[in-house]
Amino acid sequence: MLLNSDFSQRVVITPEDYQWVASPIVGVERMMLDRIGDEVARATSLVRYAANSRFPEHTHDGGEEILVLDGIFGDEHGDYPQGYYLRNPIGSAHSPRVGPEGAIILVKLHQFAEDDKRHCAMDTNTQPWRQGLVDGLTVMSLHSHLGENVALVKWAPNTQFNPHRHWGGEEIFVLEGTFHDEHGSYPKGSWLRNPHMSMHTPFTKEDGALIYVKVGHLPEN
Repeated sequence: MLLNSDFSQRVVITPEDYQWVASPIVGVERMMLDRIGDEVARATSLVRYAANSRFPEHTHDGGEEILVLDGIFGDEHGDYPQGYYLRNPIGSAHSPRVGPEGAIILVKLHQFAEDDKRHCAMDTNTQPWRQGLVDGLTVMSLHSHLGENVALVKWAPNTQFNPHRHWGGEEIFVLEGTFHDEHGSYPKGSWLRNPHMSMHTPFTKEDGALIYVKVGHLPEN
């Protein structure tokens, strides 16, 4: 399967575009954002777990990155409520499960550098924020490796950022509020992928925004 597999193209998916499809496991559905491959794939997806569902044990051949969006996601290593950021490096394994609340996660598969061996289970609800590059912007760093950087960015209402270019691309998932740039408006649940060397001038209006941002990880051609 090839879905949004041309990384030179800008992609925008909003909640009105969602099409949930069943996975091979009962009670687990996916909204595929980009994908190269079939069941074993380089993939970015939203995954929705029904109450009390489980996923079989599996090994992360290319690594796994997770942000828990809703409910409580768990495995044999622990339980991770909304706001947890997880990194399971290449060669790690687990057996996901959820309880009566169910869960929705943003997950990225087969996208780790081979020498990126960091394991992470971070509760972003308890981590500090630092001042961003402009007033009204605060940043929480989640991960950094060889030019790839992952962060949460909190935008106060009516914040304007500088025009900037994305070396190595940029990927955004809107967690709260509405994110804007000169190309459009992106409500909570929107996913954007801006290619290498693309440029924009983002801003917020009266509702502000909280976004997951990953930069420096996309191919240069």
